[in-house]
Amino acid sequence: MQELDIGQVSRQSGLPASTLRYYEERGLICPVGRNGLRRVYDADVMQRLALIALGRATGFSLDEIAGMFDEQGRFAVDRPQLLRKANDLDRHIQRLQALRDGLRHAARCKQTDHLQCPVFRRLLNNALLKHGKHRPQKMPAPR
Repeated sequence: MQELDIGQVSRQSGLPASTLRYYEERGLICPVGRNGLRRVYDADVMQRLALIALGRATGFSLDEIAGMFDEQGRFAVDRPQLLRKANDLDRHIQRLQALRDGLRHAARCKQTDHLQCPVFRRLLNNALLKHGKHRPQKMPAPR
């Protein structure tokens, strides 16, 4: 079994040693021992860090990621949870696309005052969704 010290894991993963220690505190990774004062990890830690990075990139919390490992530390993903997250990402992508399209419209809009543009006003109204209970208005296709 190949072992890597915390410096090697940090260099190979691109994560600072403080993040590795934090992941250890959270139970996401576990050293196999020490070499002097340095933590030593099994080389499999790199795969686990890749799984953590993928989970973080897709919006999972560290607690949710920790729940994807069984008692023996094996990856045991909850498939329905992955489908829910994929659906959440689809909704987020749709919101971002609508924002992008609205901004592009505003950049090309012929109105001298953007507040007079109905498309820009809908963009503003939809921005309130984040802070209130307004209903989104359908964005028309950009001109």
